[in-house]
Amino acid sequence: MEIREYLALAPAVPVLTIVDVADAVPLARALIAGGLRVLEITLRTPSALESIRRIAQELPEAVVAAGTVLSSGDQERAARAGARFAFSPGLLDFMLEEGPVPVIAGVATPSEAMRARERGLTTLKFFPAVPAGGAGMLKAIHGPLPDLVFCPTGGIDSKNAAEFLALPNVACVGGSWVAPAKAVQAGDWNSITGLARAACAPAPVTP
Repeated sequence: MEIREYLALAPAVPVLTIVDVADAVPLARALIAGGLRVLEITLRTPSALESIRRIAQELPEAVVAAGTVLSSGDQERAARAGARFAFSPGLLDFMLEEGPVPVIAGVATPSEAMRARERGLTTLKFFPAVPAGGAGMLKAIHGPLPDLVFCPTGGIDSKNAAEFLALPNVACVGGSWVAPAKAVQAGDWNSITGLARAACAPAPVTP
């Protein structure tokens, strides 16, 4: 599948920072039960790569992505663990070349988006979405750069997700609100499944 096909599988991508690798598979199973198959496992903890490996091996229906990919080494390690693609908060040269898995580069300004577009990257992460101008910024970018599609992440939750999803250049949103740390620590998988279901059917934006 192509990157945009992955991002079209659900309106939200859970951004998961997994501390205990034992939580990885039950957490992924709970999110998938709620309709969220694409899961971003951030490379911010020692458990991240093993979490990716376990989810990829035990839940073939999951589309596992690595998050917080900051180097070509991160990209390679994520690919070996079983990630199908990756997200990065920024844009570096290695992302512009063919690698073991594609990286959705992060941009926060029109100039960064134009540089990525010039090198053939048309599916991007808008980060940090809310501090960088929110839905208004993405709406403005769509005018001169209508071929770009974004997954905005950073400051997005159940209250503002629909505002982003209503934009023509947003494929999906990323956020951690569907898997709160307290619910994960408590093993409250039913609650997380409920949050995932709600994320799959965001409330319509009132004109």
